[in-house]
Amino acid sequence: MAVLLQVDFEMEGPFGTEMAEGFQDLAESINEEPGFLWKIWTENANEKEAGGIYVFETKEDAENYLKMHTERLAGFGIKDVNGKIFEINRQLSKTNNAPIE
Repeated sequence: MAVLLQVDFEMEGPFGTEMAEGFQDLAESINEEPGFLWKIWTENANEKEAGGIYVFETKEDAENYLKMHTERLAGFGIKDVNGKIFEINRQLSKTNNAPIE
């Protein structure tokens, strides 16, 4: 059953178009992660926060990605990463046009 991974952290930037251009290779590499289905990138330049909402095929896939991603972010100097994994209520989510099967 697919699960949702919510990640956020403090980040100085870049944001907007600069973020999109600077992180394009990273975005493409995420597509290759085991069990990855999709991601929505999140950013709040005013609060200096970024992150994403991901959907993975299994909880194990999400846990493995979160561990790897937290370590990768630490390499960029980002130490306080908030990550939460949730089950998805498919019935209600479909009612609200969620892109899930």
